[in-house]
Amino acid sequence: MPDKPEVPRLGTDAASIAGDYRRIIGHELGHPFEVPLPDYAYQALALTLRARLIQRWNETRQQKTQNGVRRTFYFSLEYLLGRILRNAALNMGIDDEVAEALDMVGLDLEEVVGREEDAGLGNGGLGRLAACYLDSCATLALPVTGYGLRYEYGLFRQRIRDGYQVEEPDGWLAEGYPWELARPEFRQIVRFGGRAEHRVSAAGQLRVEWVDTEDVLAMPYDVPIPGYRNGVVNTLRLWSARATQRFNLTAFNSGSFAEAVAHRHDAENITAVLYPNDDNQQGKELRLRQQYFLVAASLADCLRRWRASNGSDMSNFADTHRFQLNDTHPAVAVPELMRLLMDECGYDWDRAWEVTSSCVAYTNHTLLPEALETWPVPMFERLLPRILEIIYEINARFLSEVARRWPGGTGRLQRMSLIAEGDPQMVRMAHLAVVGSFSVNGVAELHSELVRTEVLKDFHDLWPERFNNKTNGVTQRRWLAACNPALAELISETIGEGWLTDLEHLSELAPHAEDPAFRERWAAVKRANKERAARLIADSTGVRIDTSVLLDVQVKRIHEYKRQLMNVLHAIHLYRRVRAGEEITPRTILIGGKAAPGYHVAKQIIKLANNVAAVVNRDPATIGVLRVVFLPNYSVSRMEIICPAADLSEQISTAGKEASGTGNMKFMLNGAVTVGTLDGANLEILEAVGEENFFLFGLAADEVAAARADYDPASIVAADPDLEGVIALLRSGHFNQFEPGIFDGLIASVLAPGDPWMTAAGFGPLAEAQARAGEAYAHPERWVRMSIANTAASGPFSSDRSVRQYNEDIWGLEPLTVAAQG
Repeated sequence: MPDKPEVPRLGTDAASIAGDYRRIIGHELGHPFEVPLPDYAYQALALTLRARLIQRWNETRQQKTQNGVRRTFYFSLEYLLGRILRNAALNMGIDDEVAEALDMVGLDLEEVVGREEDAGLGNGGLGRLAACYLDSCATLALPVTGYGLRYEYGLFRQRIRDGYQVEEPDGWLAEGYPWELARPEFRQIVRFGGRAEHRVSAAGQLRVEWVDTEDVLAMPYDVPIPGYRNGVVNTLRLWSARATQRFNLTAFNSGSFAEAVAHRHDAENITAVLYPNDDNQQGKELRLRQQYFLVAASLADCLRRWRASNGSDMSNFADTHRFQLNDTHPAVAVPELMRLLMDECGYDWDRAWEVTSSCVAYTNHTLLPEALETWPVPMFERLLPRILEIIYEINARFLSEVARRWPGGTGRLQRMSLIAEGDPQMVRMAHLAVVGSFSVNGVAELHSELVRTEVLKDFHDLWPERFNNKTNGVTQRRWLAACNPALAELISETIGEGWLTDLEHLSELAPHAEDPAFRERWAAVKRANKERAARLIADSTGVRIDTSVLLDVQVKRIHEYKRQLMNVLHAIHLYRRVRAGEEITPRTILIGGKAAPGYHVAKQIIKLANNVAAVVNRDPATIGVLRVVFLPNYSVSRMEIICPAADLSEQISTAGKEASGTGNMKFMLNGAVTVGTLDGANLEILEAVGEENFFLFGLAADEVAAARADYDPASIVAADPDLEGVIALLRSGHFNQFEPGIFDGLIASVLAPGDPWMTAAGFGPLAEAQARAGEAYAHPERWVRMSIANTAASGPFSSDRSVRQYNEDIWGLEPLTVAAQG
């Protein structure tokens, strides 16, 4: 066999990068260099950097394929990557060279970077966390592969029309995605429908074959994930659904044109849209198809890779594989791995279960019952009959174990069963994930405690050793170094660059808060970031803001438990004060986020926020004092502008509802001060930064639970003249003069004794905390000290720390050794 040809290294100096850029734009993209359109420039630069990533990528793969290397496979239905170009240049250590190379060809880096579309692979915090974790895994040189779905359309592009959210298709792939590489040689077949055929082999063993299925082709596309200046490039493998037979020529020739392509459409719908609207049967079914498609293709891929190196010998499989389930969505991986081991590898049940239950680990991300997914048994039986058989068997064996532990515990058996009784019966996916996993973790100290004592208490009683906490984190490379370069430069100049790989070094900033010159430089960076954000706001909404005033920000998915409604009520409260001639600390209130298409109440909150903004911003009394802005189409790239600019970070969810949050960490890292409840990771942020640098308000989780029994919002409103005035102004139609009654439902929800979010109870404490924040902002030196203190205390909230803990306690991986340069 001939030796493999030596591939020359690609240069990383500016001249080499500029030379390859010219070659690609002229020869590969076929565009005349003398007319460098920005879109072509972005594509050419991305391909130039990708070529350099591929060299490191191949070296990393060689390390991973060595026998005996344990690997982790991270299963997530979302990866909110954001733009890759700047982050890739930063992590490769060639960001200055890239900027110089573009200057050599007459282009501006910022303009080229701005041409990149945000990848439509995620919605909110879950997907952004997964992206941060992949970055940290690569930076820590851990052999981790991400698996996800390559959605043709993202969640949606949000437009605001007459104050209402309007959803438009997010065709992020329309002009291609230069960071991905198609890998058709690794495609897999995923099966749906059909039936399970049982037979007994000549050796007397039960064998099951899944037959008469509707097959879908899973086509893989790989995206490189570079570590920070260590030569490691990990892989995110995304599956796209294709028809096994894309065109039925017989049907076409007989005149059945729609039937000729029907199978193709049915198959490709699986990865057509992120989060199909699941308030109807078709949407629910598509969601289940997506979840199974992800895990079936991914596990088959892992098995393919194993067999390529080890043949039929599966003896070491459990020792070298860890499967991390990012929330409940991939829970069907448990029965699918059992199916593969039994039906395709010939394992008996006990041996297959031993392997499965020692490979799979589950991260729970929610305390909301509706997010702990359940699926109707009839739907499961129709789509995944063999998988349902295995779930029934898992459940029967599991309930036998529960009965042995608690004889006669009928109520406990019903609560813990994988199948919830009802019409129809439902498969409880979170229960399935817990039963099939050797590790179950929450994502903040409070969240993990509530998982143990409330959400999954029965399971914790049975297996306390399985439960642990892994507080979320964010990557400082993207969420400070890349998005806030001026502050990153100031920090590195002051304490060195060690914080880029060990965020605890930020604590060394604390003494510098007493240096007037340092404070002034810090404040100047914030002012410049606010100017940049003001341009984004003006371009997106037409509203011009005063960058000297307090920028009060709440950006996140729109949901009742996050209490954007309470934020709007507070905006109305400030508006009433201004109209009454009272003095307030001038501020801009910025709200952003998307509501799920079928979530009517969340969409009404968006409408209210926009109507309030329209009234407030055109009132002459508010000029220079108060502005309210709803920023449309919130995204990672927009957060990268908003986050460095924010003065005040609103983290005001009802205590006991937010699992962790990561937006709170990003704002803190960039020097914003938090106004927040004792919810999610806010508790740990408060502990790190101290009460003097955090505006705390509201009930704790146990106090919320205790207050529910006699909660009376009407009496709260009657006892609070400010809230009473806000409700009266809302009821008067002041914000909907030509749309009578449209906010009656929101008003009724605030006044309902059964309001689970306790909005009325939170309003007064929020207003008091906001008054304290306004008073603090009126003293610039005090505020800058608080800002510095927040950044300095951010060390514990790096995703590097989170991933280290996952590895130490769950994965047990050995870091790779890849050359960092050349």
